[in-house]
Amino acid sequence: MPPVPGPPAPAAPPPGGRFASLRVEHTSTVERVAAELRRAVFEGELESGTPLRELALAESLGVSRPTVREALAVLVTEGLATREPHRGVSVATPRAASVRDVCRARWVLEGAGVRAWPEADDARRRRVRTTLEAYTAAIADGASYEQLNERHLAFHVSLVELTGSPRLVQMAEALMDELKLALAQVDRLLRNAHDEAESHAALVDLLEAGSIEGDDGAEGFLRRHLEDAEREIIEALRLE
Repeated sequence: MPPVPGPPAPAAPPPGGRFASLRVEHTSTVERVAAELRRAVFEGELESGTPLRELALAESLGVSRPTVREALAVLVTEGLATREPHRGVSVATPRAASVRDVCRARWVLEGAGVRAWPEADDARRRRVRTTLEAYTAAIADGASYEQLNERHLAFHVSLVELTGSPRLVQMAEALMDELKLALAQVDRLLRNAHDEAESHAALVDLLEAGSIEGDDGAEGFLRRHLEDAEREIIEALRLE
């Protein structure tokens, strides 16, 4: 009686094992176009309200209109551009009411972070100092407005990280996305990044000295800082 065949042997794994089918795509053309448009917005080459016409951009950048369309969708998602029916996409224009509302919300979140300093762990405290140093270094190196903006806002998010709440950090990051275009424009107009860094350093000094509460402490300092930021944005950009 012939032997009963057993189950078939498992197929040999393909070269590279079970993950051989996975691929990592290099930076896409869409991402490169979005990066160039983002740079132009932060550097002031594309001012608030500038229409972003697909055909003109495609011809200028040497890419297809669908590629430009996808890149513009990225900027809309980031809050750097707005899309209106029958008018298309344009560089976002900050509104005074929105700036005031964002700054009030920032005070709630960042103020909570400042008050949490005494209970925050060493890693979160170091993160505040590290983000400040990164911002200061970017200023000294003559970084682009986009880079300065990223490091400036990273410092403010690090204050919220002191709370230890991932949800509050997510809320802070969303607020920063709303404000980053306005802040970049103010930095470009006023060229006051050095003053901002000195102000941030004074706040960190108060935190590290344990001076938290009251008008003379970090809490009062932060409140005045945010009030000044709100006023500077609205006045510099002549917002309505």
